[in-house]
Amino acid sequence: MFRIGELARRAECLVPTVRYYEAEGLLPDPPRTEGKFRLYDESDLERLLFIRRCRAKNMNLAEIRKLLSFRDRPELGCAEVNDLMDAHIEQVGAQIRELQALERQLFELRSSCDSNRRASQCGILNGLAETN
Repeated sequence: MFRIGELARRAECLVPTVRYYEAEGLLPDPPRTEGKFRLYDESDLERLLFIRRCRAKNMNLAEIRKLLSFRDRPELGCAEVNDLMDAHIEQVGAQIRELQALERQLFELRSSCDSNRRASQCGILNGLAETN
């Protein structure tokens, strides 16, 4: 058993992150000492690392919650897990397309000012001020 600071250190995150996941119900409420210190074990660390891996793949808390529900019940089929991942892949694809469009807009904006001018004549500043 170890305390919250050790759990956070082992998971390479901050203590407030651990508390947040507890408040969101992703981590179970840990037992406490008589002095009210939280106590964790290896299963809590494994769960926290799983959550962190999901977050690293840009999964939101609802997606993580769903994945955890299947992880907690290994006898279930994983068709819903596959569906969740397919939806997440589509969402990431949409984000990539949006970021590519943003990149094109930024390149276009950058090309509107190719020399050192007065700020009042700056194509970037003027382009950003347009209301189109």
